Amino acid sequence: MLNRRAALAAPLALAATPALVTPGLAQPAWRPDRPIRVIIPHAPGGGTDVVTRVLAEAVGTALGQPLVIENRTGGAAGLVGTDLVAKSAPDGYTILVNSSAQAITPALVSRMPYHAVNDFAGIGIIGFAPHVVVVNPNVPARTFQELLALLRANPGRYNLASGGIGSAIHLAGEILRASANVDFQIVQYRGGGPSMLAVLSGEAQMSTPDIPAASSVVRAGSARPLVIAAAERSPAMPDVPTSAEAGLPEFIAEIWFPVLAPARTPPAVLATLSAAFQTAIEQNKRRLTELAVQVRPNFTTSDQVMNYIRAQTERSVALLRAAGVQPE
Repeated sequence: MLNRRAALAAPLALAATPALVTPGLAQPAWRPDRPIRVIIPHAPGGGTDVVTRVLAEAVGTALGQPLVIENRTGGAAGLVGTDLVAKSAPDGYTILVNSSAQAITPALVSRMPYHAVNDFAGIGIIGFAPHVVVVNPNVPARTFQELLALLRANPGRYNLASGGIGSAIHLAGEILRASANVDFQIVQYRGGGPSMLAVLSGEAQMSTPDIPAASSVVRAGSARPLVIAAAERSPAMPDVPTSAEAGLPEFIAEIWFPVLAPARTPPAVLATLSAAFQTAIEQNKRRLTELAVQVRPNFTTSDQVMNYIRAQTERSVALLRAAGVQPE
């Protein structure tokens, strides 16, 4: 088994990472003639849902057809919705916007109904956002150091609300538990939105959502942010210290939002979809920045998107095995 600390230090940024694929076609040959179905395999209110809806209108305008968004939850980390897209016709009319769960789920589910890489074609990655540790305001910890002290003094007493087995929140929670060497219960909810509601109600004391999912409740004062799992502060939460500033530099976790089509989708279709998402990202870059979503360049092919997913899947396996988590 890999050394826990070594695994946590494993390539957290395995490649400088993508914005969206923009293949070199001056005028893509394919244009949709009916609405595009977009499957989000996570609950409404989570980071993936928020980011997708920010872009949806602009993507539809660029394509000349609207996006019809469906939240298809169920199974570990959105297995149901992701499997639906994997088995859909490769014609461009059913696509997936997922989270880092695309690469995490294979590390946690022993019998996958689809292959996270081979059954998909890359359209792009919208961007990347760090996770943040938030607590219910009634938790007697005003800083991250105070939270760690509380957890160490009360092993197993506190609950962390996760967005489901294999979700990005789950992985962030496991990284926190392993890097800080603290003991708490991870309680699985059916998506990022429900997990945040559990924290707001006090049913769970803390969570590790991505910043897009946490921003609104933090602004409202309904949850207290203690630390950002990143090396640099976020413009969305400029007063919240980073994990390095808080004395735990190994606690690094970010969510990313891949846009995928079924495998064997024609290159011309991928090019049109990719160009539309790129246009939408450029038009909404300010809004994405407000949500702490960083757009990263230098992805130009579907293969590069899928290679990133493959590498992140390997990293997730290493991290979770080092934390003692086995697939079920």
